[in-house]
Amino acid sequence: MNPDLGSRTAIITGATGFVGYHLTRHLVASGWTVHAIVRPQSKTLSLLQLGNQLTIHRFYGSTAEMIELVKDIKPDIVFHLASLFLAQHQQRDVVPMIHTNITFGTQLLEAMNASGVCRFVNTGTSWQHYENKSYSPVCLYASTKQAFESVLTYYTEATPLQAVTLKLFDTYGPCDARPKLFSLLQKTAREQNPLPMSAGEQLIDLVYIDDVVNAYCLAAERLLEGKTAQKSESFAVSSGNPVTLKNLVSVYEKVLGKTLPIQWGARPYRPREVMTPWNRWEPVPNWLPLIDLETGIRKILSHVG
Repeated sequence: MNPDLGSRTAIITGATGFVGYHLTRHLVASGWTVHAIVRPQSKTLSLLQLGNQLTIHRFYGSTAEMIELVKDIKPDIVFHLASLFLAQHQQRDVVPMIHTNITFGTQLLEAMNASGVCRFVNTGTSWQHYENKSYSPVCLYASTKQAFESVLTYYTEATPLQAVTLKLFDTYGPCDARPKLFSLLQKTAREQNPLPMSAGEQLIDLVYIDDVVNAYCLAAERLLEGKTAQKSESFAVSSGNPVTLKNLVSVYEKVLGKTLPIQWGARPYRPREVMTPWNRWEPVPNWLPLIDLETGIRKILSHVG
């Protein structure tokens, strides 16, 4: 963060997730006072190790409770990263996804308005732009992100709220517990069992976690220093250099020093597979990714036991 900003107070949602944890850790290390709002059942051991500048609040679901929380904390800014991500949902996922991705965020916005808190960093997804359209959701998850942005539009137009939305592409880094590609590759390298994959021609846009955190910090600076050009802005957090899945695995194998038993073409592409990522985006002002893919993979493998 810009050292001129000094010590600030922030609320962060999604602090137990991969990106949220890294952002929380960075803010605490930078001297911020951070309040994490988490679900009652969330595992918070890793957060508790960040020190006494972080306070954890378990949220039980009522709007009145959220208003009381925000009024008591009175943060300078709110970072909203909480979400339920599912690339393909089941019927049982509909209600929890709507609650997490729309209702919870709306309660937060209502509480901010009731408390006079007006700076908000939101998290969207490149998957709101299937086939490079201005809006076409890849999946239900992406449509809930768009729905929440519509709610956010009401609050930025009808209240003093100012917002910056960051639309993320794929994020990666060390110690990522999410069941994503690098976890699969690490398991395959360890066990040497064949891994069935698609034909591997889809392009993937990967951004290393330190660069993602820096984008959130720059978005916060825009709001805290009054640099926003309008009450609601939207930027992409993209490497600007997508690679095919096949090439990504090749880079991984090069850094690892061994060939993996990948069965290319053994699985079909998913419905509405993103073959070419959205590229009609505006970048975060003054932000550039600093960690290239090979360097990022080396960092991941250096943490693997």
